[in-house]
Amino acid sequence: MRHPDPNFGYPSLSFLEREQVLVGLKHQAKKKIIRSGAYVLDTFIDATSWDEAISRIADWGAEHQSRYVTLCNVHSVVTGSQSAQFAAVINGADMALPDGAPIAWMMRKEGFAKQQRISGPDLMLSYLAEAERRGQSVFFYGSVDDTLVKLRDRMMTQFPKLKIVGMTSPPFRKLTEKEEAGYAQKINASGAHVVFVGLGCPKQEAWMAEQRGTIKAVMVGVGAAFDYHAGTLRRAPVWMQQRGLEWLYRFVCEPRRLARRYLETNSVFVTKLIFRSVFGRNHKHQKG
Repeated sequence: MRHPDPNFGYPSLSFLEREQVLVGLKHQAKKKIIRSGAYVLDTFIDATSWDEAISRIADWGAEHQSRYVTLCNVHSVVTGSQSAQFAAVINGADMALPDGAPIAWMMRKEGFAKQQRISGPDLMLSYLAEAERRGQSVFFYGSVDDTLVKLRDRMMTQFPKLKIVGMTSPPFRKLTEKEEAGYAQKINASGAHVVFVGLGCPKQEAWMAEQRGTIKAVMVGVGAAFDYHAGTLRRAPVWMQQRGLEWLYRFVCEPRRLARRYLETNSVFVTKLIFRSVFGRNHKHQKG
């Protein structure tokens, strides 16, 4: 038979200690986020708005939480369906956003009728505007030195009060443990709230997953966004972006580099979607 006093046999807490425990529990409950979304192939994609995504990144950054955000397109979800290791990286992210237009279309098909495409380059600019407003600082990791110099000039012109506390172009080769630790230390010492990572998929996603728990900031993988905003790479016209044709523009600009990738990933994406539409479809899902 249970004792009527639930605290019987346990050290009693003072009134002040009980209040501190309750405040701590309330704080944890407030911070816990139930993620709503759906699986596109084997990748969980968050159903969220622009405002929610930016707010979440800025709020995490304000507390220097070690988190990472992925921007998912056809290439990344297909890679996730072919590699269990990469699928674990994507599904381990704190937020996975629908970067490619086909991913946003699939989310709408799964019942999230208002889901918009949230592209990496646009997300970067939207957050920088919020960072300037909040006084948060940013760090850019990736690309090449020349691009970073141009990126800094352009971003400071567009956001004159923005705090850019560091920019680093790491070697393209695999880094040693000592080098990895050195870059992490440099980022932490800068006090950055958010780190934009421009290493390209799947390298940037793997790097962010490895650095979670080490780098005290929110890491956001934005691919070619550094080049777009630095002016070293032209982006597709807005009308092509809105119609899901940005991939076609990139293919025309870089046919040799992208032909095989688009041929393989796009065909696999369509084939897998047809297969799953016949034998079973994805469903809405919540992730805590």
